[in-house]
Amino acid sequence: MTVSFTERGTPLAESDTLTLVQSAGTVKDKISEVAAARLRDRGYADVSASLLGFLGALDCGVNFGSDIARRLDISRQMVAKTVKELSEAGYLVQGTGPGKLKPIEFTLKGEKLMSEVRQILSEMDRELSNTVGKKSLKDLVRELDALAGTLENL
Repeated sequence: MTVSFTERGTPLAESDTLTLVQSAGTVKDKISEVAAARLRDRGYADVSASLLGFLGALDCGVNFGSDIARRLDISRQMVAKTVKELSEAGYLVQGTGPGKLKPIEFTLKGEKLMSEVRQILSEMDRELSNTVGKKSLKDLVRELDALAGTLENL
């Protein structure tokens, strides 16, 4: 096992898992940034990578703030703030319900945005396949899914 040290001499074990986490985060961020930039080029000036991350966590049907908060590991207040912002932009609509259970759904504009995102991701699939090979990209996805399954059993 390789060990490096902090400036104060605290040992830090080298970890492929740490490198994987950092690389996976970078890949996720880059994909979101590219998708957001392409959306801006297509007229969606108000869409950022972070808003795409939020929208991507929503189901196509009815959503509830508490479920979104759990899924994204953020506060319900942050969900409410983001839903308000996305509602004002016309991508989401929040209905009324008993107590705090207010249904959140995509508007037609929001559905069109998500359809456009899927189109962009499909374009990126082709571009990445041209770079790393279609089989390699599919193999990578399969291996990451297997790794996720293994981690659930740890």
